[in-house]
Amino acid sequence: MTTVERFEVQRTVAATPDVIFAVLTDPAGHVAIDSSGMLQSTQGQRVTQVGDTFVVHMDRESLNDYPLGKYDVTVKITKFESDALLEWTIGGGIVNPPLRHLYGYQLQPVESGTLVTSYYDWSEIDEAYRGKGIFPVIPEAGLRATLGILARTVEQPAHIRAPR
Repeated sequence: MTTVERFEVQRTVAATPDVIFAVLTDPAGHVAIDSSGMLQSTQGQRVTQVGDTFVVHMDRESLNDYPLGKYDVTVKITKFESDALLEWTIGGGIVNPPLRHLYGYQLQPVESGTLVTSYYDWSEIDEAYRGKGIFPVIPEAGLRATLGILARTVEQPAHIRAPR
């Protein structure tokens, strides 16, 4: 019996890879495009390389699955290729051992913009979490919804995005 341990969804977004990557490397961009409602706010600077980190203030009540309430996680960049690939894992003091699940985006230029692949991979989780019904934390539909929010965010005309 094969167990799924990775979701991968794609969407073509009518924007160039650099515009999309700018949203993805900005900690506030993660909050802006989150479809789960868990990401509340961030602390930290734009990421520029593997090893960079930022803090995300979370609210697990949005998922209504585990009574964790509000807590913080540290996002640590595990793969970084400018305008092409961003991957990260989650750390912080909420659980021990660390979860070791990965999130990421791959960007590929296409004629109509950028093919964005979003993935969520929990194949490397610690054995302590296997079979506990914890994973996946985010359903595949959540990844699709986040891509929709990303598209809406970067495809809007500049006069709509710009603050007045």
